[in-house]
Amino acid sequence: MKKVGIADTTFARYDMGAAAIDELKKNASVKIERYTVPGIKDLPVASKKLIEEKECDIVMALGMPGPEDIDKQCAYEASLGIIAAQLLTSKHIIEVFVYEDEVETEKRLAWLADRRAREHAQNVIKLLFKPEELKREAGMGEREGFEDVGPLKP
Repeated sequence: MKKVGIADTTFARYDMGAAAIDELKKNASVKIERYTVPGIKDLPVASKKLIEEKECDIVMALGMPGPEDIDKQCAYEASLGIIAAQLLTSKHIIEVFVYEDEVETEKRLAWLADRRAREHAQNVIKLLFKPEELKREAGMGEREGFEDVGPLKP
């Protein structure tokens, strides 16, 4: 049985880990290992530990950077760490970040966090079990969270 790691943070204002786990459980037969850390810059090592110590086949790294410049800098640094962890482990770590200033209201922010976590959980299922679906979706302008924009027409 495939094992999916969920790395999330206490800094996030929405429990995206729970949303991702719910979506995975509804749509696939996988084991889930969750590791919650304080902040977004802790996600790279949490993801790497899930792969190396808990033997996860893939990890979702979920975080919610705040609206300030320093928050965006921390998110950038976390992204670089996540990329490094992927290269060191040769495993996918799906970065699922929702920036607090992506939308205008808290209600919309909660909606976006839930939807993006769930749509990326679907991508995890495709990576693990249905890679041919991802090939069919190549170049289609799909977006996680917001509405898809569609492909460009020649």
